[in-house]
Amino acid sequence: MKRGIKALCLAVALAGGTFCTAAIATPSAGKSQAEQVKEKPAAAAPQAKPETMAETPEETVSINTATADELAQAMNGVGKKKAQSIVSYREEYGPFKSIEDLKQVPGMGNSLVERNLSRIRL
Repeated sequence: MKRGIKALCLAVALAGGTFCTAAIATPSAGKSQAEQVKEKPAAAAPQAKPETMAETPEETVSINTATADELAQAMNGVGKKKAQSIVSYREEYGPFKSIEDLKQVPGMGNSLVERNLSRIRL
């Protein structure tokens, strides 16, 4: 029984090795197609970038002076309720000394702050 199982495993391993070798050898023709596909989306990406990224100072919002509505509109994933939490925290503890202080606001986690780094300033 053990010999039969060993023989079966050996046969499967040899057959699998043959298929893997054939699969590795043939992608040279498919590689040029993959490169062409990668080039097309790269050309379209720069057009979408200015709309999604806030890079200029006019598009960022100050976490020390903005109203709750301004924060909710400018920040991704922040609604009016979280924006009001930011304003309430600022009124209670004073202005933020660093953007990292925003993580102390209830409901504002690390990922939410990092997602909005390009949209906020002190």
